[in-house]
Amino acid sequence: MAERIEQRLEDRVPELEQLERVGLFTRREIRAVLRKASALEYKIQRRALRKEDFISYIQYEINLLELIKKRRARIGYSFKKDEIENSIVHRVHSLFKRATGKWKEDVQLWLSHVAFCKQWNAKHQLSKVFSCMLAIHPNKPALWIMAAKWEMEARLSSESARHLFLRALRFHPECSKLYQEYFRMELMHAEKQRKEKKEFERAKMDLGEFNYSEEILNGEMARIIYRDAAQKIKGSVEFHLAVLSIAKLFDFTQDLQKEILEGLQASYADDPLTWDYMARRELELASLQSTEHTTKQMKVSEMTQREERCCAVFEEAVTAVPTEDMWKCYITFCLERYNRKTNSEELKQKRLERTLSVFNKAHESSLLPEGLYKQWLQLLLESSLCEKAVEVAKAATKRFSLSVEIWQMRLQVLIQLKSDDVTQCFEEALKHMKSKGTLPLWSLWVEWSEGTNSKEDTEALYQRSLRATAPAESVTMKEKYLDWAYRNGGYKKVKRVFTSLHENRPLSLHFFRKMIQIEKEQESCKMLHLREYYERALREFGSTNSDLWLDYIKEELNHPQGKPENCGSIHWRAMKMLQGDLVENFVSKYTLLQTGHL
Repeated sequence: MAERIEQRLEDRVPELEQLERVGLFTRREIRAVLRKASALEYKIQRRALRKEDFISYIQYEINLLELIKKRRARIGYSFKKDEIENSIVHRVHSLFKRATGKWKEDVQLWLSHVAFCKQWNAKHQLSKVFSCMLAIHPNKPALWIMAAKWEMEARLSSESARHLFLRALRFHPECSKLYQEYFRMELMHAEKQRKEKKEFERAKMDLGEFNYSEEILNGEMARIIYRDAAQKIKGSVEFHLAVLSIAKLFDFTQDLQKEILEGLQASYADDPLTWDYMARRELELASLQSTEHTTKQMKVSEMTQREERCCAVFEEAVTAVPTEDMWKCYITFCLERYNRKTNSEELKQKRLERTLSVFNKAHESSLLPEGLYKQWLQLLLESSLCEKAVEVAKAATKRFSLSVEIWQMRLQVLIQLKSDDVTQCFEEALKHMKSKGTLPLWSLWVEWSEGTNSKEDTEALYQRSLRATAPAESVTMKEKYLDWAYRNGGYKKVKRVFTSLHENRPLSLHFFRKMIQIEKEQESCKMLHLREYYERALREFGSTNSDLWLDYIKEELNHPQGKPENCGSIHWRAMKMLQGDLVENFVSKYTLLQTGHL
């Protein structure tokens, strides 16, 4: 082992001598590099190898390359790269090769090697890395796509990229993403060949020696891929829409786009996404009017007509496919158009009216999804249609009577409008809901009561909430109650509330921390009270929270009425109560506290 390490260090000598000779590094820096390299070499030559040691070594070498690059730029020296950088790069490749050989399953390690190869333009090496990586991880489509893209874009080899995609599809015959990227690659290849042919024709060169297939130039390979995929990937409207959007990026694919669209309509006529695409397509269709001398009013009129054509398709869609998903597509489109910026008040108003009308139709059909009621209400309130908002919120709670979110939404509308029916609505909501999950309603109720009702009514509400909520949710209400008591009744009031609750489990650590903080804010802060709060908190959380013990010790040390002699007893109790790694954590922090570093 020692001989091997010695040999590796000797192999470094030529590059280090060159670094010193050309003035990139000083002799002192060279010695530091050798020392560090020696330590790193020892770590990767041990019998029990660790991945972290290889990563550290690789990172060190990469940092060294970056430093050399900066030094070269600073002194303006660009020679001897073969003797210096290439030697280090070769060593990094060797380290990566050993690491990926040992930890084959670590994809991130492979990807780090890929990134390094790309950074140093090591095309031959990267080809080998991809080959080894795919042999070990053939089950990851993303890696096949990465390798194929590199072959196509960096090595300009469509043949190699095609070969990789075909191999990948043997492993993943139903992978939509693989087909999409293969489809894109063939269209890119066709576009590249079309440009080459055009350039040659422009230069009036003889095309006899070049074999430009008309089928490839017209994207026939992509058509074959689409047809094959359409047979194998059943029930995926998303795939058809994805390849259609890819095909639209190329100006020679009109026939192909038509075929995909026909396939989409034939196979997925009842899918909301098909109708959504067909409707939105109306926006893109070119205007029949002349674009010359177009006034602002004409543009607004044209956009209105386009949007109305879209809505006509959507209206047909919700009749043909009356589902929540279909209405959601329609409403999403209307909201997108409404939220688009426009200087035309007329267009803005039409979009608002259209959106509100579609919301209403979906609601009347009982097909408006629960999640869209909130957006409808916001729109109604923004438009000052308050009575309609109250009516809609009430209807929503009737339809989704077990939804906390819907009740919360209705209550927020009533609170915003300062309605007299808020209390009645809260009572109605809690009748429908079971105790579990009602925390948002109780939080909203007490928050509203604080600003509206008397202190007595609010306190009664807090006390009622503790009885009505599930145990886990009552913890939050206790915290809120304590905070309210201090804000509205001062120290004496909060002390009484704390006393009434401190045996009412479950309790949170924050509940006790809050009381400790309140006590410390008092001018006559008493250590006797702090001890009580800490002792009660430790009874609940002493086995799981080491910081609580440390804070108690600090209090005894720093408080004017504290007793430092109690610290030993507290430390002994902490060591007995704390579990697992918390003991070690406590000991290390306690040591720092004793030495004055905490």
